[in-house]
Amino acid sequence: MSFTKKDRSLQSKSGKTFPELSPSALSGALALALKQEFGELPSSVKTVAKLTNSNERAVRNWFDGKNSPSADNLVILMRHSDQILRTVLELADRRDLMLAVGLSSLRAQLVDVLSAIDEVQGS
Repeated sequence: MSFTKKDRSLQSKSGKTFPELSPSALSGALALALKQEFGELPSSVKTVAKLTNSNERAVRNWFDGKNSPSADNLVILMRHSDQILRTVLELADRRDLMLAVGLSSLRAQLVDVLSAIDEVQGS
C-alpha cells in the first residue's frame, strides 16, 4: 500500500520549532526540586511514595535523578509542592506564571503571620 498525496505532512510548514528538553535535564531538575521541597531523608521518599501512591524504589529513582515521574504523578506532586510547580513552569519557559505561584505562597505566609499576631494580642 502506498501513501496518497493527500496524507498529512509531518513537518511544520510554519518553520516553528520547539526547544528540546532532554530526559536527563528533566529528571535532574525534578530531583533537585524534590530534595529542596521534601529533603533527602529516607522518610522523604516514603512521604512522596504515599502522596503519589507509587513504589518507594521508583520514588528513590526520582530523587536520584535516574527517572522522572509519570505525568499522573507529576501532576500530583505539583499539587503538593510549589517547588515542583515552579520547576515545571521554569522548564516550560513560563516564568510569567511563576510570579502567580510566588504571590500565592506569600499570601499564605502573610495569613499565618496575621493569625500569629492576633493570637499574641488576644492573650
